[in-house]
Amino acid sequence: MVGVLSAVQGFFDNYGDSRTKDWFLMSSPLPTALICATYVFTVKVAGPRLMANRKPMELRNILIAYNLFQVIFSSWLFYEIGMSGWLTGRYNFRCEPVDYSNHPMTVRMVNVCWWYYFSKFTEFMDTIFFVLRKKDRHISTLHVIHHGVMPMSVWFGVKFTPGGHSTFFGLLNTFVHIIMYAYYMLAALGPQVQKYLWWKKYLTSLQMIQFLAIMVHAFQLLFIDCNYPKAFVWWIGMHAVMFFFLFKEFYKQQYTKPSKQKVSDSSKPTANGSSKSANGYSKQADYYITGNGLSRPDLVHRATAGAN
Repeated sequence: MVGVLSAVQGFFDNYGDSRTKDWFLMSSPLPTALICATYVFTVKVAGPRLMANRKPMELRNILIAYNLFQVIFSSWLFYEIGMSGWLTGRYNFRCEPVDYSNHPMTVRMVNVCWWYYFSKFTEFMDTIFFVLRKKDRHISTLHVIHHGVMPMSVWFGVKFTPGGHSTFFGLLNTFVHIIMYAYYMLAALGPQVQKYLWWKKYLTSLQMIQFLAIMVHAFQLLFIDCNYPKAFVWWIGMHAVMFFFLFKEFYKQQYTKPSKQKVSDSSKPTANGSSKSANGYSKQADYYITGNGLSRPDLVHRATAGAN
């Protein structure tokens, strides 16, 4: 076992990007794997047990602050990824190999790749808030697996290919995150703002367009010589395919129901005899995408724990 671990570590040291090997959490995949395992244990075992005999926490103000932070963080990531290449003309949308030099702009892109990796850890709070609010039914297996493996997946990108073609995914994903977290921040402000949030349907459409663009951008490298690792092309492209069809199915179920079914669903009473929640906003399922591209069915008021 020791020999196997030594060989694996030697592979990372020999073939990994020398610029990132000494950065925080980048020398070995083990710390990231342990953090991810701790996250899974916390939200599936320790957290629910801790909250079993406690009342749900009122976290409305915390969630407003959290979503505001994510809007700011996502905006900064989008700006840095864009100004490091994609929005300045330095990067070619058709083919952009990884630059392993120490050019200042290249190092800037490598740096933001690491911060994008770090953002996957901040998104753990989405699930932790579910646990603290005792919204256990929203902690689906898909939700936990995705959040639990995304830091590990992005770690390999930062370790071997920090920059180049695949960062287009980060550019689009952070842009969508700006809008998404702004939506949930506004929802957390209460009924006086929620009545203006009619554009949920278009947020879902934007997410689908994002995945289509990522598919086309990634898979084009299968037909041209770009000197970019094909393994990463397949990894990113197939992620986009999977999530596009998940979103497509949700869009079909949520927005193209027969009129009678829509009327029936909207008239179904809740426990308090109303089709509205306590804050006057319909509790319909919504898809929610995180920093790594996950779609999951959540209530539209993920951000409004206090109101619910």
